[in-house]
Amino acid sequence: MIQPDLSGRTALVTGSSRGIGRALLLALADRGADAAVHYHTSDEAARETADAARERGVEATTVRGDVTDPTAVDELFAGVEADLGAPDVLVNNVGRFAPEHWAEIDWATWNSVLDTNFNATVLCSKRALGPMREGGWGRIVNVGYASSERGLVNPKNFPYFVAKAGVLMFTRMLAADTQDDGITVNAISPYVVENSEEFPEEAPRGRWATYDDLRQALLFFCDEGSEYVSGENVEIDGGWLPEDV
Repeated sequence: MIQPDLSGRTALVTGSSRGIGRALLLALADRGADAAVHYHTSDEAARETADAARERGVEATTVRGDVTDPTAVDELFAGVEADLGAPDVLVNNVGRFAPEHWAEIDWATWNSVLDTNFNATVLCSKRALGPMREGGWGRIVNVGYASSERGLVNPKNFPYFVAKAGVLMFTRMLAADTQDDGITVNAISPYVVENSEEFPEEAPRGRWATYDDLRQALLFFCDEGSEYVSGENVEIDGGWLPEDV
């Protein structure tokens, strides 16, 4: 099991008041990172996650903000910097679905899906990079979706797949752009995770991905020994291959 020492580091995970984001942030807190719990509307859940991080012996704070808005992103990062210092580890986890046929999705929803999954990843990464470059160390991990690299084609939830494909392209571009800065940029791409509200009929290997499956990939990317691994995407899907790819 990968056990990076993140003592003295600060971690920010977007959308970390609950679900996958919470699990990933607490995994980083377990390894010594001070924890910035980001939320948009789930204030009580964010406070509970911060308390859980403090129980692990680290400092923790909560920051609220719309990560699709440049001004709000700047303000939430400023809040983290004031309370814990600039984030050394950024996990771009926020995203939303639109499980309707693409032609039936209204324009506002279409843009919202692209904003939360792709544009938020770009905005938060851009804001995090300055301090990371100054410090000569950083880890950015983006959350993608399994098989996006294979050209996943499905008329339902289409803007989500488009956004996640963009996230993986952005991951590789940013990795190339930061290769001399002590920063790595990678992605983890699950299929169906244990907290999903909708499950397909069959699961690869007889089960869905657990939070622990995702934690292991995240901790690998954050380890000092992984400093030469950048621009990579780990699919956490049990070997799943959609029929229409």
